[in-house]
Amino acid sequence: MPDDVALLLRRTGFGPKATDLDAARKAGYQATVAALTSPTGLDIGALAAPMSSLEPDPYTRLSDPTPAQRSTADEQRRQQTLAITQWWLDRLTVADHQGTEKLIFFWHGHWATSVKKVIRAHLMLSQHQTLRASLDFSVMAHRMITDPALIYWLDGQLNTRSAPNENLGRELMELFTLGVGNYSERDVKEAGRALTGWKIDYDAVRTYFNPPSYDTGQKTILGVTRDFNAHSLVDFLLSQPQCPRFVAARLWYRYASSTAPIPGPTQDRMVAAFPDSMAMLRALLMDEAFPVSRGNLVKQPVEWLVGAARQLGLRLGTLPVATMEQVIYGLERLGQVPFAPPSVAGWPAGASWLTVGAAQVRLSLAGKLAQLVDTRPTTPDELAHLLTVDTWTNRTYSALTETSDPRHLLTLGLASPEYLVT
Repeated sequence: MPDDVALLLRRTGFGPKATDLDAARKAGYQATVAALTSPTGLDIGALAAPMSSLEPDPYTRLSDPTPAQRSTADEQRRQQTLAITQWWLDRLTVADHQGTEKLIFFWHGHWATSVKKVIRAHLMLSQHQTLRASLDFSVMAHRMITDPALIYWLDGQLNTRSAPNENLGRELMELFTLGVGNYSERDVKEAGRALTGWKIDYDAVRTYFNPPSYDTGQKTILGVTRDFNAHSLVDFLLSQPQCPRFVAARLWYRYASSTAPIPGPTQDRMVAAFPDSMAMLRALLMDEAFPVSRGNLVKQPVEWLVGAARQLGLRLGTLPVATMEQVIYGLERLGQVPFAPPSVAGWPAGASWLTVGAAQVRLSLAGKLAQLVDTRPTTPDELAHLLTVDTWTNRTYSALTETSDPRHLLTLGLASPEYLVT
């Protein structure tokens, strides 16, 4: 019999532990949804992984660096990026409010910004704090449109009245608020004009408005002519009926199915909860279409890694630097590292994670994780309990029973289809 509570925990968090699943089954589906989407009190687990703190950007102190100084500063920046990446993976592993952590990770993929271009870990950490503090989509959109990391990522600091840049305006409509087909090329150009004037203070990790760079003229967007600026443009886009429907569809894509479209009634219920993204998620989880979506999602590499760490009792934040670099290298080969999405469109979904090459990397990384734990299951049933897998197919069960090595058994379980597909 399908276990809806297990499905719920897998989709809304980063891998339920067996004790989590037992407790949720006792509480029941509705109470578990409430706990996931309306957590109370402090997140005690997350307190064990406090927000990463960084030394000032190494280039701040260098006015005319020599090649040697540049090399040293670049390595320091690399170490800062490694530090915030390890911190976030660790927090995802130990946090008790898994529903909140998963939603923040979702929004990171939605407003996809990469440190590979931004370079400065301080800007990425600041953006993370912004997302963490604004799960209301309207608040989030206003904060993100002047976020220094996003502006740098999409060349917004180069957007001036004399040299307009369309990148941020295009993605604001296409990927962040409205979706493809709900705007024209003229709307993109006019939105770009509305977003002029914003500059970045890198040392202070903030943006500021520079009036001489702002285009004060009237702009016509979606058939309406006004003196749009960054924030009035955001308000206008939020008021479009396409906006909440687009956001609902994106939540469905990541939480329910990356192949089947969102059912109309489900979308309507989610739209009614807009702009509160947690309330929209709650509407999805309580909708009859959600349990029917079973088997339609593949765990993203970060979901897979963090879930494995949670279930194996590993603290990613306490791993030696060399080991953590190996783990992150594995994530890079799998195609997903926090703070480094491949493009403004974010990460792929579904079968994209199930290539032959990815299977080989996952098997190797699973073997490394299995080496890090002292106690390992010795039978397929013990393995299923540890990894909260409902059941093994006959093919997988046969493969698992062929090994007598607990480390190999655990490795195979972590790389199995039953563990990867939810």
